[in-house]
Amino acid sequence: MADHGNKCYVPGCKAGVRTFHTLPSEKKCQQAWLMFIYNRIPQHFNAKLLVCSGHFTTDLFSNLGQYQAGFSQRLTLKKGAVPTISPRASAPQRLRTNDVGCQTDPVVLSIGTRSLNTMSSHLRSKGNVKGTQTTVPSQSVAVGTTTTEIDPFTSAPLKASRPAKRPRVEFEEEIFPISVSSSETDPQARSVTAETESPHVFATSMPFHKDAKYIVFENCLLSLFESCPVCSRACDVCPRRRGTFISIAQLCASCGFSRRWRSQPVIGSSPAGDLQLSAAVYFSGASFLNMQKVFRAMHLKTHTYDAFRRHARTYLEPAIIYKWSEEQNLQRRDLSRSKNVILAGDMRADSPGHSAKYGSYTMMDLQTNNIIDIQLVQSSEVGGSRRRMETEGLRRSLDVLEESGVKLDCIVTDRHPHILKFLKDRKINHYYNVWHMVKGLSKKLEKISRAKGCSLVKKWHKSIANHLYWSASGADSGPEKVAKWTSIMNHIQDIHTHSDPAFPRCQHQQRVSKDRSKWFHPGSTALNKLHRVLMNERVLSDVEKLSPHYQTSTVEAFHKVISHFAPKHVVFPFTGRLCRLYLAAMHYNENAVRPQVSTSEGKPLFPQGGHAGKTEPTFCYVMNLMNTVFEEVVCDPLPYLDGVQQIPVPADRSSRHGRPSMEEAVARRVTLQSRV
Repeated sequence: MADHGNKCYVPGCKAGVRTFHTLPSEKKCQQAWLMFIYNRIPQHFNAKLLVCSGHFTTDLFSNLGQYQAGFSQRLTLKKGAVPTISPRASAPQRLRTNDVGCQTDPVVLSIGTRSLNTMSSHLRSKGNVKGTQTTVPSQSVAVGTTTTEIDPFTSAPLKASRPAKRPRVEFEEEIFPISVSSSETDPQARSVTAETESPHVFATSMPFHKDAKYIVFENCLLSLFESCPVCSRACDVCPRRRGTFISIAQLCASCGFSRRWRSQPVIGSSPAGDLQLSAAVYFSGASFLNMQKVFRAMHLKTHTYDAFRRHARTYLEPAIIYKWSEEQNLQRRDLSRSKNVILAGDMRADSPGHSAKYGSYTMMDLQTNNIIDIQLVQSSEVGGSRRRMETEGLRRSLDVLEESGVKLDCIVTDRHPHILKFLKDRKINHYYNVWHMVKGLSKKLEKISRAKGCSLVKKWHKSIANHLYWSASGADSGPEKVAKWTSIMNHIQDIHTHSDPAFPRCQHQQRVSKDRSKWFHPGSTALNKLHRVLMNERVLSDVEKLSPHYQTSTVEAFHKVISHFAPKHVVFPFTGRLCRLYLAAMHYNENAVRPQVSTSEGKPLFPQGGHAGKTEPTFCYVMNLMNTVFEEVVCDPLPYLDGVQQIPVPADRSSRHGRPSMEEAVARRVTLQSRV
C-alpha cells in the first residue's frame, strides 16, 4: 500500500479516500486490475500503479472492522481482490449520519463492567459481574447537528469540524453508578469521572442550544450498545445519569473494544441540557415545580430544584438583569431627547390586603406603551406600610429618570392622597386616572340603589359613569371639567340649561320626554343621596385633576402579565422576583403594540366573544436571552455577576428581631399553653 497523498490511476477518479493499494504480483489478478483501469492489457505499464480503496467492495477488505474501530491505520485487501467499482458507474459509497449532539471519545478506561437488570430483556451478559481493567484505544466518532458525509473506509468526515473544549462534569445525581477500579495503581488508567474531562467535544455548525432535541426511551437507547461494532458480540454496558444527561460506557470482553457515549455537551460543571431546560422554564415564566410534576408523570428524567436555582443564580438572573439594563438605557436615552413625556405609574403588591412583603412600582411611557422602569420595594425598608411602599417606589423611579435627563410633562396615577402630596412637593403635573374614580363612585351608587325609594339610581348608574369620562376628555381646563360634571344633577331632572358660564347648556338635542318616570323629582330622597355622593368637595377637586388624554389601563394590563411570571401566591426571593418582573416587562414591551386580527381585506375580525382579538404574541426576548446565556454568560460569568451584586438587596424582615434564647422560647410556650 502507498502513502497518503498519492494519485489513483483509475481514469475519472478523484481519490476521495486516503488508502491506496499497489498492483498485485499475481499474474491473473494483475491482468484483472489492468483491464479495470485501462479496459485492456497494455504491453508496458508501471508496476507501482495505485488504486484507491473506493473501487473495492467492502467484503474484499480483511480488516474493515478493525480499521473503522481505529485499531488499524490502513485497509488490507484479501488475496485475489479485484477492483470492480467504476467512478463512472457510481460514486464511492458514503455514509450519512445526523448529529444529535453526542460523541464517543477515545478513552483508556479503568472500569468495572456489569450488565444491568433493566437491560436483561435486550442485552446479553457474559455471566457474573467482574471488575476488569482494560487499556484499549477506541475510535472517536463524533456526530453533530448537521448532516455529515463520512467515507466508509476512512471514517473521516468530508466536512471539517471545529473542535471545542469540553469542561468537566461533576456527577452529583447518579442513578446508574458504575464501578471503578483503582486508577491510582495504574497511571495509564482513568476513572469514568476523569474521562469526562476530555477536551474533545464535537463542534457543530449550529450552536447546541439551537439544536433540536428528542425524547428517547431508555430501552431503545441502550439497545444501540448491546453488541460490539467490531466483533458483533455481546458487550457489558454501564450507564450513568445526571439530570437530563446520560453517559454510556461500552466494553467488549471478547475483542477489548471500549467507548463512552454522551447524550449532550457540558458547560462548566453542568450538562447543557439541564442548563437549557432551566433557562427555558425561567425565561418563559413557567414553574419548575409544575414542570417537574409533568416529567415525573411520564418518567422523564430531569435535574433537581437545587440545580435549577444554581443555574438561575449563576447564569440566568445575571443575563436577565444585563439585558434589562441594556434596554432601559436605550429607552431612557430616547426619552431624554423627547420634549413631551407623559408617564403613568402604579404599584402592585405581592399579596392582597395590608400584609404584602413586596411592592413593585411600574412606570410606563403612555405615548409608546412601553415599561421604562420597575422598582421593587420590600415592606421592611419603609416601615411595613403599603402606602409608604408605593411612595418609595415612585420616588426611586423619578430619581432614576431625572439622573438620565428625562423631563416629565405630566404623570397619571390613581387618587391616593400621599401620592398627590409627594408629586405636589416635587412640582410635577399630576393627573388622576378616570377608571379609579369611576370605580369608587360605582360602589357608592350601587349602595344607594339598594336603599328604599332609590331604585331609579340603578337605571342611571351607567350614564353617570359615562358622563364622568366625557367630562374629563371633552374639557380643556379644570373648571370646565367641573362645570360639565356638575351639570349631571340638572340633566337627571330633565333640566338642560345651567348657571355655570363654563358650560351653560347641554350639548345634546332638546327633546320632549313623554315618560316622566325616568327623571328624578326635586327634593326626592334618591336625588338628595345622589347629590351628597356626586357633589361633595373631594369629588369636585378630583374631577378637576382627571386626565384628559391618557389613562393607566395599560398599566393594569401589564399587572396581569406579571401574574403569569410572578404569581402572588408563590414566594420568591428578592432578586428572583425582580428578575421575573423584568421578564414580564420584556414580554409586554415586545407585544404591547400587536395589531388586531383582521380579514384578508384588512377589516377587524370579531371572534365569537364579540371583541376584536390581537395577533399571537412573539417571544423574541426569550431567544435573545438564550443567546446571551450560551454565547456570552457561560464563557465569562463574572462581568454579569457584578451587575447582580450591584442591586441593593434588603435584609429579611426577620433580621429585625433578635433570636430568643431557649429558656425564653420555652417560657413563652408554657405561658401560651397555660392561657388555653
